[in-house]
Amino acid sequence: MQGKIIRGIAGFYYVHTPQAGIVECKAKGIFRNQKRKPLVGDNVLLSILDEENKTGNITQIVERQNQLIRPAVANVDQAVVIFAVSFPKPNLNLLDRFLLMMETQGIPTIICFNKTDDSDEEAIQELISNYENSGCDIFLTSTVTGQGIETFREALFGKTSVFAGPSGVGKSSVMNVLFPEANMETGEISEKIKRGKHTTRHSELFYLGQETYVMDTPGFTSLSLPDIEKEELKDYYEEFIPYQDQCRFQGCVHINEPDCMVKQALEEQKIAEKRYENYKQFFEEMNLRKKY
Repeated sequence: MQGKIIRGIAGFYYVHTPQAGIVECKAKGIFRNQKRKPLVGDNVLLSILDEENKTGNITQIVERQNQLIRPAVANVDQAVVIFAVSFPKPNLNLLDRFLLMMETQGIPTIICFNKTDDSDEEAIQELISNYENSGCDIFLTSTVTGQGIETFREALFGKTSVFAGPSGVGKSSVMNVLFPEANMETGEISEKIKRGKHTTRHSELFYLGQETYVMDTPGFTSLSLPDIEKEELKDYYEEFIPYQDQCRFQGCVHINEPDCMVKQALEEQKIAEKRYENYKQFFEEMNLRKKY
């Protein structure tokens, strides 16, 4: 029988199967010998030990399509990052770090700007203009008015999606509206300081029918940069790609070189200034990281 691990706690793995529902499993000792540990999101083969009590053993881990370290999850089809439009004010440096992290792992990202009911059109358009050429799909949502919820739901259908975002942006509220059956716990936002409280306690996939799984992750406030060479950084910015082959110097990193077409595109406002400023900061961080 085949299934997908949706939760792992204290050596027990809860595997969702089409035939038997959720089966509580232990992993066979062979995985320890191979130094392999089952992960949430793994597709596995299992043998049923007790049909009535739905217990079994995991006998094989199917080869992983990909694997994230934080959160520890395998076989992700897409990442969904949620930021509020205005409260809390979106930290675009943090958002760009997240996009870079997913890009280096080959995982497509959806950006959801939530709480559109609590902000003006100018702020919304500014956010869109920053990311419209980033290669990410962008959704605007409001759990108050219902804006964008249906089209957003369609983008998640039939896929395994990992949700992330800073505390207080309404991530759990969005998930509750999208998938009431997942029954996430919603954190209250302190009106006084406009910040959220951590409410997510563990990694768990929620099965929502028809091959659709979602995972909520704890709110994050910082992200380290991926372990790549600084010269590779430019290759993970989709908005640079149309211009970088036209630069005067091969291997141009689009910072101090003359006749750089990426910088010219920036001047012509074809590349978002905030994205480019973060790119330069990341490049310098990587440069310092190598020195020390």
